[in-house]
Amino acid sequence: MSDHHSTNDPTHFLIIGGGSAAFAAAIEAHGLGARVTIVNDGLPIGGTCVNVGCVPSKFLLRAAEAHHFPTHHRFAGIKGTSKVNFSEVIAQKRALVESLRQAKYIDVIDPLDRVQYRQARARFVGPKTVEVDGEHITADHILIATGTTPAVPPIDGLDAVDYLTNETAFELNELPESMVILGGSYVGLEIAQIFSRFGTRVTVLEAQPQILPAEANDLSEGLAAYFGDEGIEVVTNAQTTRIRSGDNKVVLSVDVNGQPREFSAERLLVATGRRPNSDALGLDKAGVAVDTHGFITVDSALNTTAENIYAAGDVIGHPMFVYTDAYEGKLAARNALSPQTSKVNYHPLPWVVFTDPQVAGVGFDERQAAEEGFDPQSTVLPLTEVPRAIAARDTRGFIKLIRDRHTDRLLGARILAPEGSELLMEIAVALRQEMTVAELADILHPYLTLSEGIRLAALSFDKKLEALSCCAG
Repeated sequence: MSDHHSTNDPTHFLIIGGGSAAFAAAIEAHGLGARVTIVNDGLPIGGTCVNVGCVPSKFLLRAAEAHHFPTHHRFAGIKGTSKVNFSEVIAQKRALVESLRQAKYIDVIDPLDRVQYRQARARFVGPKTVEVDGEHITADHILIATGTTPAVPPIDGLDAVDYLTNETAFELNELPESMVILGGSYVGLEIAQIFSRFGTRVTVLEAQPQILPAEANDLSEGLAAYFGDEGIEVVTNAQTTRIRSGDNKVVLSVDVNGQPREFSAERLLVATGRRPNSDALGLDKAGVAVDTHGFITVDSALNTTAENIYAAGDVIGHPMFVYTDAYEGKLAARNALSPQTSKVNYHPLPWVVFTDPQVAGVGFDERQAAEEGFDPQSTVLPLTEVPRAIAARDTRGFIKLIRDRHTDRLLGARILAPEGSELLMEIAVALRQEMTVAELADILHPYLTLSEGIRLAALSFDKKLEALSCCAG
């Protein structure tokens, strides 16, 4: 630790926000000798992930799977049933959220003697000064990590109905008979499968030509087909023009491929993206610029346009994952309080949609690789070629690897598979080490593991799998 940070008057690092970026920054700043003040006026301590995002959604996805599996497995001679007490499921979810919020946030900062947490609103009144409960606080460095909230589209009549978002859907104590979900990306799709598997009739309306609009259509079309198999209706090219209440239902007027249609359900859930929590911060008083959507503008070192003011997490926009938020918060604190400056480096960035089957990716897809100047070549291995999937009676999906045609360098992967997320990190390490596909194929993989599919996919670039023995010898 430098002498500058070990004086009797430590550097004051002020953090606005209370989620993963804020806490990672607070821990890092404390470790670098700073006096830290966290001011949070949003969700309870811990932010989106633990309270209304990752934790409750992944718990409920597993709970819904436990209910779904006994009557939908593919094994002969086994019959099962399952009943749901939805209010008990939600009560267990609440208990999990409270325990993790206590263990991973409250108990983490309590022992840090130079960290003060304040539940209050902060608003800039000058370049390095914020107002908190009528008190003006000046800090040497300030980090804005206020996150995002659900974006609500300007649809006629939407404000007049009692719609749900991810922040309210997981607080329902009774299971709706039916639900329409506006939005077919990560959040909407995970929530769709949760409620469908518990017994709700679910329709997903996506305005773009495919669900998961940012991804290649093989992933989108594959997942949409599996959703259809489970009874989830997926409607794309669906522009909702009007919403109204009628007969204890929400009624939506929708333009689908140019044709008017009407959808109705007991509940409506809006999952059409996120908007930054930046408009009430008085950013203009501090000289902090935002883009046309309100996301705070930062450079590669997370500096805003104002000196000694940084921003991290969802409030700066892409990529908006809890793990990248924490990474950014830690990096911003380090850049503020140490003499070295580090730049963000997300590559290779793993990501997951936690549906079943899961959609996962890391590194470049074909289009991204071409944009980066590579000559991409891909191979797609259906899970029907993976012995573990065959034995588990679940061959939904595929593993796709992308390489450079001339150098054999591995460039990325896209996966649609049960537990596909568990395959990502082997590929992420290979990408970080700039391994070739041949080197990846040369690594021994235990027989009858799903990860053996990675080796099989690597081999399939240059070999016919039907010519190989059971262990791909």
